[in-house]
Amino acid sequence: MTPISKDHLERKLITVASGKGGVGKTWLSTTLAHVLARSGRRVLLFDGDLGLANVDIQLGLTPERDIGDVINGTRSIAESITVYGEEDFGRGCYHVLAGKSGSGALGNLTRETLLSLRAGLIAIAADYDHVILDLAAGIDPSVTILSRHKGLILTVMSPDPTSLTDAYAFIKLTVQRAPEADIRVVVNQATNKREGERTYEAIRKVCQTFLKTNPPLAAIVRFDTKVRDAIRHQVPLLVRHPQTDAANGIDEIVRLLVSPTPAQ
Repeated sequence: MTPISKDHLERKLITVASGKGGVGKTWLSTTLAHVLARSGRRVLLFDGDLGLANVDIQLGLTPERDIGDVINGTRSIAESITVYGEEDFGRGCYHVLAGKSGSGALGNLTRETLLSLRAGLIAIAADYDHVILDLAAGIDPSVTILSRHKGLILTVMSPDPTSLTDAYAFIKLTVQRAPEADIRVVVNQATNKREGERTYEAIRKVCQTFLKTNPPLAAIVRFDTKVRDAIRHQVPLLVRHPQTDAANGIDEIVRLLVSPTPAQ
């Protein structure tokens, strides 16, 4: 059997990041994992908001193992995974590497520990079609180190002006450290398509002017009160509300991943 190259494994990674909190990044990560799993893909979702994890809360999980076990060396990544759903890799089921909420120590990991964690995530990607990294908001070392790979980087922003400023800061730092990074923009919580397009155009112009780069638009996800309802009930959006405006935006991202096109 031909060995799988590290580059091939890295391309399975999908970072979901944002410069600003409150833009729906974790909801997007969990919903994307669910839609990909429903399409037959093998998915691992990693809660990389180290110290302030909430993927398990949104999913209604009570994991017996989490990233803390990996960091302290008591378990491997594979041994620390929780299955979300009734049947392992059945319709809509996927794996979760839960975070450890409230542990300040995890938010201050050394560079060496973060590099080791990234290497572990790349290695375990051999068992999956996609490994989604739901990272913390901002640009601290855990974000910049874990997001440095050859896979897709989804930068989530909202129409809020402060979201644009923070998203630009994340894109700027990423481009400076990895000019070849495949960065795409997701506009979440847009009132309508036009507002989403205006929001994307604003970040595109800033990136073009100051960074000489044009990150493509991955999707516009419409504001939808059903999203809040699904989160409140800890039920996936497509289970509680199968037909929603927000789900259409997630489908755009799935099409990008299933039939990827070269970055512009």
